[in-house]
Amino acid sequence: MTFPIFQSSPSSNDDSNSSMKSNRWMLIFTFIISAYMLFGHLGGMALISPDEGRNAEVAREMSQSHSWLVPTYDGLTYLDKPAFYFKTVALSFSLFGESEAVARLSSAMFGFALVIMAFFFCRKMYDQRTAILATLIISTTPLYMAFARIVIFDMTLAFFVSATIFSCFLAEENTDKQRMRWYLIGAVMAGCATLVKGPVGFIIPSLVIAIFNGFEGRLGAIKRVFALRNWLVFFAIVLPWFIGLSLLCPDFPYYGIMRESIARFTTTEFHRTAPFYYYAPIILGTFFAWSLLLPEAVVVAWRNRKDWSRADRLFIIWVIVVVLFFSVSQSKLPGYILSAVMVLGILTARIFAMAFNNSNGRTAGIIWHGTIPLLLLSILAFVLLANVAINPELLKSRLTLRPELFDLFMPTVVPMAVSFGIVAVLSICALWSRNTKFIFFAFISFPLLLMTVNFDVLSIYAESRSARSLAKTIPSTLSQDTELACMECMPNGLPFYLKRFVTVLSDTGKELTSNYVIFTLNSGKPWPEGIAPMAKWHDWLTTRNHPIYLMGDQAHLPLLNSVALEYGVEVNKLDSKYSAVLLPTPARK
Repeated sequence: MTFPIFQSSPSSNDDSNSSMKSNRWMLIFTFIISAYMLFGHLGGMALISPDEGRNAEVAREMSQSHSWLVPTYDGLTYLDKPAFYFKTVALSFSLFGESEAVARLSSAMFGFALVIMAFFFCRKMYDQRTAILATLIISTTPLYMAFARIVIFDMTLAFFVSATIFSCFLAEENTDKQRMRWYLIGAVMAGCATLVKGPVGFIIPSLVIAIFNGFEGRLGAIKRVFALRNWLVFFAIVLPWFIGLSLLCPDFPYYGIMRESIARFTTTEFHRTAPFYYYAPIILGTFFAWSLLLPEAVVVAWRNRKDWSRADRLFIIWVIVVVLFFSVSQSKLPGYILSAVMVLGILTARIFAMAFNNSNGRTAGIIWHGTIPLLLLSILAFVLLANVAINPELLKSRLTLRPELFDLFMPTVVPMAVSFGIVAVLSICALWSRNTKFIFFAFISFPLLLMTVNFDVLSIYAESRSARSLAKTIPSTLSQDTELACMECMPNGLPFYLKRFVTVLSDTGKELTSNYVIFTLNSGKPWPEGIAPMAKWHDWLTTRNHPIYLMGDQAHLPLLNSVALEYGVEVNKLDSKYSAVLLPTPARK
């Protein structure tokens, strides 16, 4: 006898309302946990380089200049991504001031909004228990938590892509006037998604909805999705931005379409290529610990595919389309499949909901089996960390960490060991009792402990990848007319923390981590102010009529020493990587 792992479970409004009243406190608890996972300690980490430091500075410059159409980074035109996301962060800065927490607020808000959206969709299509479980699982998924807590586009994109797909699905669940309204909402959401990250914002939802309706045999629905009025709404949102930006930056249409979109998907020049199977280990790691349930769940679900509900089929096609699309792409990053990971959270919630309803069913067996590797991995992590805590040299002899970082990380080893010990104990209790609630708590305890007991690990890691500590070593007594310059290096985030531009001496411009800057420098046009050829650094120095604070990494220390000797000044060591010299006005030498 087969068990329908994704059996349809219709619900009535009366049952739903009654359930809402009886589970009011559970709802409150659920959203408190979700909010804490996405907003808690939001400013407790330094901005991680390169993405967070760069994106926060782009938004800061936008809030200062009020240039809402053409973003800039370190004073240079930055067209790698559309301005929409930067605008949301810039508005946050204008309202609440400039800080790490405020810089991340936009991503956290969109992440929380997407969780709420998923909750209401699941409550409508399944039941309230599934909606509650989906909310908890999504908001405690490592990949989801990470991208809701960093200054990057992916969570905002996932929100609008998901809103587009949900809207187009719900359109076909309604008739006439309501259907048209849902499709118009979907067109607006697709337009906003495109303003966040370009063509992928409408390509992904279009593929998902078209393929889903194709499998459903609803050719009429495909025609309604791509109706003329929907395109008119979409272009009414996208074209003003595209035309306005193209008029101000005539090279943008070629760069945005040919380089940033087509070349990124089809070539390896952006150095983000990876094997076709790249997303298999990504899902295994970033959907942990819930990913431990996926292998058996996939097999059982496929055997019972005739029992899938329409919403189940949408979600399964959604995951497959997104993962395959970006697996084919030559540019791969974990955040690209963020919406698919959100959907996996909903499907996992379906498994747990049915296990709650039938503790002796097939789904209960799936989650019981998935607890075994959770127990084994927790015990292994506990043993390894306990050994390191007892004998720190075991770790120190095998890592190439800087000594100061090793000293910072060591105090976190014991809390991590205790946390994995707790997960192991909960897993043992869950396996012993076969209680679905214990099993769920064992799985959710890992991310909860990560964000509470072990948050210092994340904070220390972020500090090691940030320009914040470097910014603190630069003298605050530097006069406003002193120009900061970096020799073939650019600690991303330094302009944000110093609230001033940094001139970069470079041969290619790659230090700014902007493909558009590199594209501009290779176009043959005169180099813009704020970046100068490294090969002509000495000539550049002689053109400066103000003091220069010249920085370099270890590779440029000999050159800094020679400059210091020439100008009769000392080299100051800033940290283990960077040194600097303060030069009087070079042109007056």
